[in-house]
Amino acid sequence: MWSGIAAIGLLVGCTDRGGKASSQDGGARAPIVTISADQAVSPVPPWRAPVIAVTAENLDDLNKRGEAALAAGRLHADADSAIPIYLALRAYAPDDRRFAKGLDKAVALLLVEGDTALKGIDDEPLSLRGAHEAAAVARVAAPEHRKVVAYLERVDRADQAQEANRLGEEDLNAGRVGDNGKGGALARFREALELRPNDARALQGIAAAESALIRRAELAADRDDYAGAARWLAAAAQVRPKFDTASTAQGRIAAQRRARIGGLRDQGIAALPKFGGIDVARGHLATLLRIAPAGDPAAAELRERIELATHYGLFRPGQVFTDAMNLGGRGPAMVVIPHGAFRMGAEPSEAGSSDAERPTRNIRFERGVAMSRYEITVGEFRRFMNSTKHRARAARRGYSTAYDERSGNLVRRGGVDWRSDYAGNPAADNLPVVHVSAKDAVAYVEWLSAITGQRYRLPSEAEFEYALRAGSQGAYPWGDGSPPARVGNLTGSLDASPSRRHWRNAFQGFGDGAWGPMPVGSYAPNAFGLHDMAGNVSEWVADCWHDNYRRAPRDGAAWFNPGCRTRVLRGGSWSSSPAQSRAAWRQGTSADTTNGRLGFRIVREI
Repeated sequence: MWSGIAAIGLLVGCTDRGGKASSQDGGARAPIVTISADQAVSPVPPWRAPVIAVTAENLDDLNKRGEAALAAGRLHADADSAIPIYLALRAYAPDDRRFAKGLDKAVALLLVEGDTALKGIDDEPLSLRGAHEAAAVARVAAPEHRKVVAYLERVDRADQAQEANRLGEEDLNAGRVGDNGKGGALARFREALELRPNDARALQGIAAAESALIRRAELAADRDDYAGAARWLAAAAQVRPKFDTASTAQGRIAAQRRARIGGLRDQGIAALPKFGGIDVARGHLATLLRIAPAGDPAAAELRERIELATHYGLFRPGQVFTDAMNLGGRGPAMVVIPHGAFRMGAEPSEAGSSDAERPTRNIRFERGVAMSRYEITVGEFRRFMNSTKHRARAARRGYSTAYDERSGNLVRRGGVDWRSDYAGNPAADNLPVVHVSAKDAVAYVEWLSAITGQRYRLPSEAEFEYALRAGSQGAYPWGDGSPPARVGNLTGSLDASPSRRHWRNAFQGFGDGAWGPMPVGSYAPNAFGLHDMAGNVSEWVADCWHDNYRRAPRDGAAWFNPGCRTRVLRGGSWSSSPAQSRAAWRQGTSADTTNGRLGFRIVREI
């Protein structure tokens, strides 16, 4: 039998108004507010009945005083109370049934008072003292009475429940929640509930333990440990499965996780345009992948954006764009060429190939570039010439090489320059510019770079062949065999000049309806979105001429020697033989060369 237990507590800190587990110290524990020492239940001393002298003369008077005290509810406080009087009377006259009956009534009322005190523990823990006081009197008044014995057992269970609650609160304050099923606060509070079902203090303790587990989940989420948060939430859900506290917290943490994932994605994307931003974005991606569910679209988006930024800057493969020029207007249309790899050159077994196209080698481009969608036109070159003091080579020299319809050959003709077409006549602005030298082409890209603020240049041989093949590895830009319809402006046996001349060395059975260059974009684009790579006009590239690819750069950069006089032209033209229309074909010529079948296109670094 417990003689008295200190009542330690009302539990607080289950959830705040927003539904979030709160803690005064910011830790993972739900705090306990303890009753102060002067409020604690002090031990109840054994009760001793006041000494009452009974004689034959005062017997009836004492009986009347006992009845009056009983009626007034004065049970045991002093010598005028019912229980002391009836105990004295019964001791004097043990056979008098009046006194035994009075004592029974008084004890019954005492037990009612005790049970009322026990029921009041949930609202006022200190009422346990009243129950102990009643128990102390009952032990003296009727220790063997079955109702007294039952009451004392109830008091004992209440004491044990209070002690279990006290130990549970100590465990909870020490962080020993008991979520692993091995003792701890939860086991103590559940023990209290077994002793005293619906014990408010125990129920409150269990709620506080649940809050402590939820708080641990929140702290784990704040550290981006969402797997740990899920474990704590799962443990919390087992504490009070009929309540939605844990599921509400789960929704709150899930929303926090989504916001965190979205924030990391946005921070990564925002970092990409900045110096060193790709590495910063990769750091955000690593964190995002660690905390995001498998297959999360935010992770996929950021990974794709990093991949694009790594290889294409702020662009996407296949994207068409133009740059603003500070003089007004826009520059040439550019297409973003995907990064990748290809085998450059021709194998010895390829018909029409030469040693100049060997040895073949694998080239990989780790970063894409933008290439002009069309060959540079007369109109685009005119803007350059009107904006600068540049004197084109053919104009300075006074002549160029143009097509002569009477002889069917290319011949020197005076007064022909970049403003002329292939035959020396005035050229339309949408035709590819011809009669330009390699130096004229370089001057154009230097001017364009200056007025756009971007880095334009001529393509390297490797870049040109990579873009020309566009994923094909056959002999021709379209693969092997005869050219398909609308593939480009090539020499075909079905084509005829204005005077009905036909090509002697051409693709048999093919005709594209042209003789001489056609306006840019007249034929279908290749797989990279580039027009006129196969045919129309041959094009200057940035490389100096070398007799073969031995010692050529392995990264696809231009093989350029300062001061070199012989440059490379690539790609078939409107008048090239089938052998010269192969993807690997290359030719060296003086950097000052100008004629009616040679132009250029440009690339822009991204």
